[in-house]
Amino acid sequence: MNIVVSNKNVIIENVKNFGLDQTFDCGQCFRFEKTNETFTGIVSGKSIKLYQQNDKIIFQNISYENFREFWYDFFDLNTNYSEICRKLSELHPILEKACSECSGIRILKQEPWETLCSFIISQNNNIPRIKKIIRSLCTLYGEKTEYGFSFPSFKKIASLEISDLGPIKSGFRAKYILDAARKVSNGFINFETIKNLNYRDAKNSLMKIYGVGPKVADCVLLYGFHRLEAFPIDIWIKKIMNKFFKNESPDFFGKFAGIAQQYLYHYTRMHPEILE
Repeated sequence: MNIVVSNKNVIIENVKNFGLDQTFDCGQCFRFEKTNETFTGIVSGKSIKLYQQNDKIIFQNISYENFREFWYDFFDLNTNYSEICRKLSELHPILEKACSECSGIRILKQEPWETLCSFIISQNNNIPRIKKIIRSLCTLYGEKTEYGFSFPSFKKIASLEISDLGPIKSGFRAKYILDAARKVSNGFINFETIKNLNYRDAKNSLMKIYGVGPKVADCVLLYGFHRLEAFPIDIWIKKIMNKFFKNESPDFFGKFAGIAQQYLYHYTRMHPEILE
Protein backbone atom coordinates (compact mmCIF):
# COMPACT_ATOMS: atom_id res chain seq x y z
CA MET A 1 0.00 0.00 0.00
CA ASN A 2 1.34 3.40 -1.03
CA ILE A 3 0.05 6.78 0.09
CA VAL A 4 0.49 9.77 -2.22
CA VAL A 5 -0.78 13.36 -2.22
CA SER A 6 -2.08 14.86 -5.47
CA ASN A 7 -4.18 17.98 -6.14
CA LYS A 8 -5.32 18.32 -2.52
CA ASN A 9 -6.30 14.63 -2.45
CA VAL A 10 -4.76 11.78 -0.51
CA ILE A 11 -4.63 8.60 -2.58
CA ILE A 12 -4.05 5.09 -1.28
CA GLU A 13 -2.57 2.98 -4.07
CA ASN A 14 -2.29 -0.81 -4.34
CA VAL A 15 -4.71 -1.21 -1.49
CA LYS A 16 -5.68 -4.76 -0.52
CA ASN A 17 -8.64 -6.01 1.50
CA PHE A 18 -10.42 -2.67 1.49
CA GLY A 19 -13.61 -2.05 -0.46
CA LEU A 20 -15.69 1.00 0.28
CA ASP A 21 -18.98 -0.58 -0.78
CA GLN A 22 -18.50 -3.63 1.42
CA THR A 23 -17.15 -1.64 4.37
CA PHE A 24 -19.96 0.92 4.40
CA ASP A 25 -22.80 -1.44 3.47
CA CYS A 26 -22.11 -4.31 5.87
CA GLY A 27 -24.24 -2.85 8.68
CA GLN A 28 -21.49 -1.54 10.95
CA CYS A 29 -22.10 2.18 10.29
CA PHE A 30 -24.99 4.39 9.20
CA ARG A 31 -23.53 7.81 8.39
CA PHE A 32 -21.91 7.30 4.99
CA GLU A 33 -24.04 8.11 1.96
CA LYS A 34 -23.20 7.27 -1.65
CA THR A 35 -23.90 9.66 -4.53
CA ASN A 36 -22.81 8.29 -7.90
CA GLU A 37 -19.48 6.70 -6.91
CA THR A 38 -18.56 9.06 -4.06
CA PHE A 39 -19.19 8.43 -0.37
CA THR A 40 -19.77 11.33 2.02
CA GLY A 41 -19.50 10.84 5.76
CA ILE A 42 -19.26 12.67 9.06
CA VAL A 43 -17.21 11.11 11.85
CA SER A 44 -16.50 12.77 15.22
CA GLY A 45 -17.53 16.10 13.70
CA LYS A 46 -15.13 15.65 10.76
CA SER A 47 -16.44 15.54 7.19
CA ILE A 48 -14.98 13.38 4.44
CA LYS A 49 -15.57 12.55 0.78
CA LEU A 50 -13.92 9.55 -0.83
CA TYR A 51 -14.29 7.15 -3.72
CA GLN A 52 -12.62 4.04 -5.09
CA GLN A 53 -11.09 3.25 -8.47
CA ASN A 54 -10.05 -0.41 -8.58
CA ASP A 55 -7.14 -0.68 -6.12
CA LYS A 56 -7.02 3.06 -5.41
CA ILE A 57 -9.01 4.95 -2.77
CA ILE A 58 -9.12 8.71 -3.15
CA PHE A 59 -9.77 10.98 -0.16
CA GLN A 60 -10.88 14.34 -1.52
CA ASN A 61 -9.78 17.79 -0.35
CA ILE A 62 -7.84 16.58 2.64
CA SER A 63 -4.31 17.22 3.87
CA TYR A 64 -1.86 14.40 4.44
CA GLU A 65 -1.59 15.49 8.09
CA ASN A 66 -5.36 15.26 8.59
CA PHE A 67 -5.43 11.87 6.89
CA ARG A 68 -2.64 10.47 9.08
CA GLU A 69 -3.92 11.99 12.31
CA PHE A 70 -7.46 10.65 12.04
CA TRP A 71 -8.61 8.77 8.95
CA TYR A 72 -5.71 6.32 8.72
CA ASP A 73 -6.64 4.92 12.11
CA PHE A 74 -10.41 5.21 11.57
CA PHE A 75 -10.18 2.93 8.53
CA ASP A 76 -7.87 0.54 10.40
CA LEU A 77 -5.22 0.78 7.72
CA ASN A 78 -2.48 -0.45 10.03
CA THR A 79 -4.07 -3.91 10.34
CA ASN A 80 -3.03 -6.72 8.02
CA TYR A 81 -6.39 -8.04 6.85
CA SER A 82 -4.72 -10.33 4.32
CA GLU A 83 -3.16 -12.28 7.16
CA ILE A 84 -6.44 -12.31 9.09
CA CYS A 85 -8.21 -13.71 6.01
CA ARG A 86 -5.56 -16.39 5.67
CA LYS A 87 -6.03 -17.51 9.27
CA LEU A 88 -9.83 -17.45 9.14
CA SER A 89 -9.88 -19.34 5.83
CA GLU A 90 -8.16 -22.26 7.52
CA LEU A 91 -10.98 -22.71 10.04
CA HIS A 92 -13.80 -23.84 7.74
CA PRO A 93 -14.60 -24.07 3.98
CA ILE A 94 -17.49 -21.60 4.32
CA LEU A 95 -15.14 -19.07 5.89
CA GLU A 96 -12.69 -19.60 3.05
CA LYS A 97 -15.44 -18.67 0.58
CA ALA A 98 -16.57 -15.73 2.72
CA CYS A 99 -13.03 -14.39 3.00
CA SER A 100 -12.59 -14.71 -0.74
CA GLU A 101 -15.71 -12.69 -1.61
CA CYS A 102 -16.04 -10.30 1.35
CA SER A 103 -12.46 -9.41 2.27
CA GLY A 104 -13.10 -5.77 1.35
CA ILE A 105 -14.74 -5.26 4.74
CA ARG A 106 -12.67 -3.46 7.37
CA ILE A 107 -13.86 -2.87 10.91
CA LEU A 108 -14.04 0.89 11.33
CA LYS A 109 -12.80 2.46 14.55
CA GLN A 110 -15.93 4.41 15.40
CA GLU A 111 -16.66 6.72 18.32
CA PRO A 112 -18.17 4.74 21.26
CA TRP A 113 -21.09 7.06 22.07
CA GLU A 114 -22.30 7.34 18.48
CA THR A 115 -21.97 3.57 18.09
CA LEU A 116 -23.89 2.88 21.29
CA CYS A 117 -26.74 5.22 20.35
CA SER A 118 -26.84 3.99 16.75
CA PHE A 119 -27.14 0.33 17.69
CA ILE A 120 -29.80 1.08 20.28
CA ILE A 121 -31.71 2.66 17.39
CA SER A 122 -30.97 -0.40 15.22
CA GLN A 123 -33.01 -2.77 17.40
CA ASN A 124 -35.87 -4.43 15.49
CA ASN A 125 -35.23 -2.03 12.65
CA ASN A 126 -34.04 -1.93 9.04
CA ILE A 127 -31.09 0.02 7.66
CA PRO A 128 -33.02 2.68 5.68
CA ARG A 129 -35.13 3.50 8.75
CA ILE A 130 -32.10 3.42 11.07
CA LYS A 131 -30.36 5.94 8.82
CA LYS A 132 -33.45 8.12 8.70
CA ILE A 133 -33.78 8.23 12.50
CA ILE A 134 -30.09 8.98 12.97
CA ARG A 135 -30.20 11.68 10.30
CA SER A 136 -33.15 13.33 12.07
CA LEU A 137 -31.39 13.11 15.43
CA CYS A 138 -28.27 14.76 14.02
CA THR A 139 -30.21 17.48 12.20
CA LEU A 140 -32.13 18.39 15.35
CA TYR A 141 -29.36 18.24 17.95
CA GLY A 142 -26.01 18.01 16.17
CA GLU A 143 -23.63 20.75 15.06
CA LYS A 144 -23.47 21.97 11.45
CA THR A 145 -20.48 20.66 9.49
CA GLU A 146 -19.31 21.00 5.89
CA TYR A 147 -21.43 18.10 4.64
CA GLY A 148 -24.25 17.95 7.17
CA PHE A 149 -24.58 17.65 10.94
CA SER A 150 -22.38 15.99 13.53
CA PHE A 151 -23.70 13.34 15.86
CA PRO A 152 -25.06 15.02 19.02
CA SER A 153 -23.04 14.58 22.19
CA PHE A 154 -24.28 12.40 25.04
CA LYS A 155 -24.46 15.53 27.20
CA LYS A 156 -26.81 17.17 24.73
CA ILE A 157 -29.06 14.10 24.56
CA ALA A 158 -28.95 13.64 28.34
CA SER A 159 -30.45 17.13 28.75
CA LEU A 160 -33.53 16.21 26.72
CA GLU A 161 -36.89 14.69 27.60
CA ILE A 162 -38.75 11.90 25.86
CA SER A 163 -40.96 14.44 24.12
CA ASP A 164 -37.88 16.10 22.59
CA LEU A 165 -37.13 12.86 20.73
CA GLY A 166 -40.64 12.59 19.32
CA PRO A 167 -39.74 14.20 15.97
CA ILE A 168 -37.11 11.55 15.16
CA LYS A 169 -39.78 8.82 15.41
CA SER A 170 -37.60 6.28 17.19
CA GLY A 171 -40.57 4.78 19.04
CA PHE A 172 -39.83 2.60 22.08
CA ARG A 173 -36.10 3.20 21.57
CA ALA A 174 -36.36 6.82 22.77
CA LYS A 175 -36.32 5.81 26.43
CA TYR A 176 -33.29 3.61 25.78
CA ILE A 177 -31.45 6.48 24.07
CA LEU A 178 -32.09 8.79 27.02
CA ASP A 179 -31.04 6.19 29.58
CA ALA A 180 -27.79 5.56 27.70
CA ALA A 181 -27.02 9.27 27.37
CA ARG A 182 -27.69 9.94 31.05
CA LYS A 183 -25.65 6.98 32.27
CA VAL A 184 -22.70 8.04 30.12
CA SER A 185 -23.11 11.68 31.12
CA ASN A 186 -23.18 10.99 34.87
CA GLY A 187 -20.27 8.55 34.71
CA PHE A 188 -22.23 5.40 35.53
CA ILE A 189 -20.97 4.15 32.16
CA ASN A 190 -17.36 5.19 31.61
CA PHE A 191 -15.95 4.53 28.16
CA GLU A 192 -12.33 4.82 29.31
CA THR A 193 -12.97 2.19 31.98
CA ILE A 194 -14.67 -0.09 29.46
CA LYS A 195 -11.65 0.17 27.16
CA ASN A 196 -9.50 -1.38 29.87
CA LEU A 197 -11.89 -4.14 30.96
CA ASN A 198 -11.68 -7.69 29.69
CA TYR A 199 -14.25 -8.61 27.06
CA ARG A 200 -16.79 -10.26 29.39
CA ASP A 201 -16.72 -7.45 31.96
CA ALA A 202 -16.93 -4.79 29.25
CA LYS A 203 -19.98 -6.50 27.75
CA ASN A 204 -21.67 -6.81 31.15
CA SER A 205 -20.98 -3.14 31.85
CA LEU A 206 -22.72 -2.03 28.65
CA MET A 207 -25.68 -4.27 29.42
CA LYS A 208 -26.40 -2.17 32.51
CA ILE A 209 -27.93 0.34 30.10
CA TYR A 210 -31.69 -0.01 29.76
CA GLY A 211 -32.48 -1.78 26.51
CA VAL A 212 -28.94 -2.97 25.76
CA GLY A 213 -28.79 -6.74 25.43
CA PRO A 214 -25.99 -9.12 24.38
CA LYS A 215 -26.24 -8.39 20.65
CA VAL A 216 -26.17 -4.58 20.95
CA ALA A 217 -23.39 -4.77 23.55
CA ASP A 218 -21.29 -6.88 21.18
CA CYS A 219 -21.94 -4.45 18.31
CA VAL A 220 -20.78 -1.56 20.46
CA LEU A 221 -17.65 -3.43 21.54
CA LEU A 222 -16.79 -4.50 17.99
CA TYR A 223 -17.52 -1.26 16.15
CA GLY A 224 -17.06 1.33 18.91
CA PHE A 225 -14.15 -0.16 20.87
CA HIS A 226 -12.55 -2.30 18.16
CA ARG A 227 -12.79 -5.41 20.31
CA LEU A 228 -12.35 -7.88 17.49
CA GLU A 229 -13.22 -10.85 19.70
CA ALA A 230 -16.82 -9.59 20.01
CA PHE A 231 -19.27 -11.66 17.95
CA PRO A 232 -22.75 -10.08 17.61
CA ILE A 233 -25.44 -12.73 17.23
CA ASP A 234 -28.75 -11.94 15.58
CA ILE A 235 -31.26 -14.24 13.89
CA TRP A 236 -29.19 -14.38 10.69
CA ILE A 237 -25.97 -15.30 12.52
CA LYS A 238 -27.88 -17.95 14.49
CA LYS A 239 -28.87 -19.55 11.18
CA ILE A 240 -25.23 -19.56 10.06
CA MET A 241 -24.04 -21.09 13.34
CA ASN A 242 -26.73 -23.79 13.25
CA LYS A 243 -25.94 -24.64 9.64
CA PHE A 244 -22.13 -24.66 9.68
CA PHE A 245 -20.91 -24.41 13.28
CA LYS A 246 -23.59 -26.26 15.22
CA ASN A 247 -21.33 -27.50 18.02
CA GLU A 248 -19.15 -24.40 18.23
CA SER A 249 -19.27 -21.19 20.24
CA PRO A 250 -17.98 -17.82 19.03
CA ASP A 251 -14.69 -18.72 20.73
CA PHE A 252 -14.10 -21.06 17.78
CA PHE A 253 -13.21 -18.02 15.65
CA GLY A 254 -10.55 -16.79 18.06
CA LYS A 255 -9.37 -13.22 18.47
CA PHE A 256 -10.78 -12.20 15.06
CA ALA A 257 -14.30 -13.48 15.73
CA GLY A 258 -15.86 -10.12 14.91
CA ILE A 259 -14.23 -10.01 11.48
CA ALA A 260 -15.33 -13.60 10.83
CA GLN A 261 -18.87 -12.59 11.80
CA GLN A 262 -18.87 -9.75 9.29
CA TYR A 263 -17.52 -11.91 6.47
CA LEU A 264 -20.03 -14.70 7.18
CA TYR A 265 -22.95 -12.30 7.52
CA HIS A 266 -22.17 -10.46 4.31
CA TYR A 267 -21.41 -13.64 2.33
CA THR A 268 -24.62 -15.40 3.29
CA ARG A 269 -26.67 -12.28 2.57
CA MET A 270 -25.17 -12.37 -0.91
CA HIS A 271 -25.93 -16.11 -1.19
CA PRO A 272 -29.01 -16.75 0.99
CA GLU A 273 -29.66 -20.05 -0.74
CA ILE A 274 -26.80 -21.70 1.16
CA LEU A 275 -28.79 -21.42 4.39
CA GLU A 276 -31.80 -23.26 2.97
